[in-house]
Amino acid sequence: MALLSLDDLTVSYGDNTVLENFNLEINQGEFVSLLGPSGCGKTTTLRAIAGFVNPGSGRIVFMGKDYTNIPVHKKQFGFVFQNYALFPHMSVFDNVAFGLKMQKTPVAEIKKRVQEMLELVGLEGFAQRHPGELSGGQQQRVALARALVIKPDLLLLDEPLSNLDAKLRVEMRVEIRNIQQQLNLTTVYVTHDQEECFSISDRVVVMKDGKIEQYDQPEVIYRYPMTEFVARFVGFENFLDLKEKDGRLVTNNGIEFKLDRNDELAKYRVAVRPDDIVIKEVGGDRTANVLTAKVKISTFLGKEYQYLVETELGEFVVNAATVNRIKNGEQIELYFPEENIRIVKEAL
Repeated sequence: MALLSLDDLTVSYGDNTVLENFNLEINQGEFVSLLGPSGCGKTTTLRAIAGFVNPGSGRIVFMGKDYTNIPVHKKQFGFVFQNYALFPHMSVFDNVAFGLKMQKTPVAEIKKRVQEMLELVGLEGFAQRHPGELSGGQQQRVALARALVIKPDLLLLDEPLSNLDAKLRVEMRVEIRNIQQQLNLTTVYVTHDQEECFSISDRVVVMKDGKIEQYDQPEVIYRYPMTEFVARFVGFENFLDLKEKDGRLVTNNGIEFKLDRNDELAKYRVAVRPDDIVIKEVGGDRTANVLTAKVKISTFLGKEYQYLVETELGEFVVNAATVNRIKNGEQIELYFPEENIRIVKEAL
């Protein structure tokens, strides 16, 4: 049985329904990220789990008990806010100890646990400083320590790294994952950053308009997106429409394509990454999966060039580690390897 279940959850703000009949299951010890663009409902989902938002219908079940209407202060959940929400007039020690004091934990126990937590997040020696004396990364560590010191049953993080610079974000996401695994702590993490969530998550929920587009391991989502929305979100930029005709799959103008798998569909929408298209010389021996193209724009990316090309099926983006830049206006052929083509459901 799942540790946490959201069953047919519906959440609205006035007339705006953000989540409708939303279902999600998370297992003990998992690190699950909610990923999607702004407004997709990921933060609302997290806040409903925490108890900051009351669902209009549905249930939140945790450890087999109905947690739907249990108030925030009665849940043993740790929450890290996007802006950290530290108390500026309190020392680091008092910020971290706040939850323990609210629980009326004995003073000696508070001192022991706060010290242990500051050591865990790498802030030993900072106990008497105030938030205004800390860097952004240090403040983030204080917020994490405050959430962890109460020994939460569940850890919830709402875009905790969005205020940090790129280098520090990488360091802190590794640190968060390391601590989560040390404590075997079930964690729900909200982000709009694909690389961030794929690097630290056991499973990822890709959301759009309050619904789950795909829920799976990061590797599966990255390599085998189920829908056009997910494919675009994880870096697929080229799409083709194919149809079955006389036992073959062809484009609308009759160019044949072969796929690694056959779902016995009458019509296919397929996706290909820019890195997975091969530029070949014009006039080779391949006939299937080949389009003639003309280079419109070339861009140097460092280790490779990116080409925007025009074909009879529209524009495509191709990345190629060619030694010399292909000139604008030059004619080339594009080969789409069968194993690199993914079938996706069309965007509605």
